[in-house]
Amino acid sequence: MLDAPQSKLHDLETIARSGGTLRRITARIPTYLTDLRENPAWLPMFLLARTMPFRRAHWLTAKRVRSAATGPSMFGGLDAKAIAAELKSAGIFAGLTLPADIHEEIARFGHETPCFGNFERRLEFRAGEHAEAERRFGRPILSGHHFERVLQCKAAVAVQRDPLLLDVARHYLGGEAKPITTRIWWSFPTKSASEADLSRASFKYHFDLDDWRMLKFFFYLSDVDADAGPHVYVKGSHNRRRMRHQLTLLVGHPAEEVLEFYGEDNAFTLTGPAGTGFVEDPFGFHMGTLAKRSPRLMMEVGFGVSKPSKRRYHGEPVIR
Repeated sequence: MLDAPQSKLHDLETIARSGGTLRRITARIPTYLTDLRENPAWLPMFLLARTMPFRRAHWLTAKRVRSAATGPSMFGGLDAKAIAAELKSAGIFAGLTLPADIHEEIARFGHETPCFGNFERRLEFRAGEHAEAERRFGRPILSGHHFERVLQCKAAVAVQRDPLLLDVARHYLGGEAKPITTRIWWSFPTKSASEADLSRASFKYHFDLDDWRMLKFFFYLSDVDADAGPHVYVKGSHNRRRMRHQLTLLVGHPAEEVLEFYGEDNAFTLTGPAGTGFVEDPFGFHMGTLAKRSPRLMMEVGFGVSKPSKRRYHGEPVIR
């Protein structure tokens, strides 16, 4: 049997990818309609915030910061203005460290409190029972989210309320910035994940489009090396966007397509011991890599400028 010409193979791949794209868009239509009914302002954000001209216009509406957040910070004397300046340039700042007692308490919570596998509440188990849970439920489990239970952890709430985070968010996003998400989740190594599992788990470059302007703080609660699912961010990609990435409804794109345009040298892989933290503009391309040998426990605190949606993207609680 003769091999198909390379152009023919490329055409088949394009058709297959288009079919998957259509299926994913169709599956999300009920969710999009719910968001629209709840908040009509969601639709212009969803359609226009992915385009650079409209996005830059919205940034011009940011309110001035009138005063800094007050109170002592667990992060010491870091300068919020300097962090915001680096964010505006690179899209990411990687100089945060949680105090040992804080990240140890949150990690203890993560180990002792049952999580929900693959965003499904019926898949409930403790992190140490992951292998047994895969056997019991008869399916690969790549993630385990603690959903609203995160608010039961006093140390996690203390991180969310730390004045430095709000100060950085306001200097970067504008005076109207407020916390909108807090979540803790596990990423588990598994040997039986299918391509569909990996696609749903966002193990490819994507950007977040939950608001016109957003900022997310991330903290490793376990040691993360190259085999523990490190986070990757493409520096500078928050400030420019390829036209095809502005005109598609999908936010995820193949690695070769992203790196060819934004530069392989700008792909920044974040590793470090438990307590390592960083903050990024999630409109820049990023991804969580697959945990290969050891699980990764991580925390996120997100800030935005619009009314938070009742729908939680990862099951996290609504922050008021």
